[in-house]
Amino acid sequence: MNKELSTKEVENALSHFLLKGEVKSCEPYGSGHINNTFLVRADRDYILQRMNTNIFKQPKELMENVSLVCNFMEEEILKKKGNPEREGLRIVPTTDGKAYYEDEGKNFFRMYLFVEDTKSYNLVEKPEHFYESARAFGHFQNLLASFPAEKLHETIPDFHNSVKRFARFKEVLEKDALGRRKDCEEEGQFFLAHEKDLSYAMELLEKRELPLRVSHNDTKLNNVLFDAETERALCIIDLDTVMPGLSIFDFGDAIRF
Repeated sequence: MNKELSTKEVENALSHFLLKGEVKSCEPYGSGHINNTFLVRADRDYILQRMNTNIFKQPKELMENVSLVCNFMEEEILKKKGNPEREGLRIVPTTDGKAYYEDEGKNFFRMYLFVEDTKSYNLVEKPEHFYESARAFGHFQNLLASFPAEKLHETIPDFHNSVKRFARFKEVLEKDALGRRKDCEEEGQFFLAHEKDLSYAMELLEKRELPLRVSHNDTKLNNVLFDAETERALCIIDLDTVMPGLSIFDFGDAIRF
């Protein structure tokens, strides 16, 4: 994680965003462990985040991705007569019209409108929650189906590249640096026997038999906001790993979760 933020740094960041009304409070929020997240209360509520540049080393490219995707989704939601303030994330611009603020200490901040009357879950408490999360990520894919995915940057190169991931697996297995291979030989042989299966989707992409699409790449349950009253899935959050990829990445990652 980046170095700890001072109160002065947070207050300075807040002064650079177009908030409605005076700031009444700003407190740490949520259970995320990647970015620093704060709930900001003014005439309405906002989410302020300091992005973790140890993990996301190109924050400007990351925010370009997030801006493109959020703006495109908002247009699609409006076409479907939906509510973009509840069905998507809305970026709050800085006083100079940017999607992020960089301070003198190289801290990168962004702000979203807070989505009111929602809740999230870290674990599936009942089957309906998993069904709703699947519906939400399917809706996310549909909203972005016509977005030109090649416009997006790779914020984490080869994040879901199964060919490169498997090559790394074989390298680690061969080195067996901690002498653990003997305890999982059967499992290792299973994966080695299925190596061809793990490259299948990437081969289809290379042959243009599967389309390049926008993929979220982190389809766990707590990246879905649910309506607090109806428990219907409303909105997908945490767009840091949104990149060009395959729809099946999101399906597989959700099933893994």
